[in-house]
Amino acid sequence: MSASRPISIIIPVLDAAPVLAEALASLQELRARGNEVIVVDGGSRDNSLAVARKAADRVVMSGASRALQWNTGADYARHEVLLFLNVDSRLPPQADMLVAEALQPQAARWGRFDLRLDSPRPVYRLVERVINMRSHVSGIATGEQALFVEREYFERVGCFDRIAHMEDVAFSRKLLHFARPQRITTPVLASAGRWERDGVLRTALLLGRLRLAFALGADPDRLAVLHRGGDGEV
Repeated sequence: MSASRPISIIIPVLDAAPVLAEALASLQELRARGNEVIVVDGGSRDNSLAVARKAADRVVMSGASRALQWNTGADYARHEVLLFLNVDSRLPPQADMLVAEALQPQAARWGRFDLRLDSPRPVYRLVERVINMRSHVSGIATGEQALFVEREYFERVGCFDRIAHMEDVAFSRKLLHFARPQRITTPVLASAGRWERDGVLRTALLLGRLRLAFALGADPDRLAVLHRGGDGEV
């Protein structure tokens, strides 16, 4: 069965061959229904390109910036619905059908999925609820939540801002001028790796501080360093 409204799934990659192989394997059913997978490589030195060429519809190159990679992928996309996916996030098998249903006429022309973290620990169920409720109240979507948008609105708001961090938050804010996002409650499965590595409380506090600092006008380049684990101070 083909998708009633095919989507272009755009994945930015940088030196992530093993994770990319898993990501692309999970998307083959969606490809078989006529959806498109585009991998945008930011200059990998491992075998990410070889992995991508075996299992994606299109592989393109760009600079190593998630905003630039997503914008570049959108330039090459064949379909009118664009979905921006992190390499370590997994869409539900029926994602295309859910997006088509969410983008029915008279609905908002963009949206996001709820989030589920890939750890069985009970504390992550609380983390997920907080993240999903925050997005529901604020209308802000992040890359981990598989943000999707019709091409017309993507171009109307000027694509992703070329900033080093919080490009998904900034993009959501621009789209909010048109409408609040559609919410798909069937979750995307996202990596809990950072939460496991750095601790739940420390990670939650850091991400909250980064969001607040960005809202108050902090330099995205500085925030990107902190998010990667720089000196740990905002």
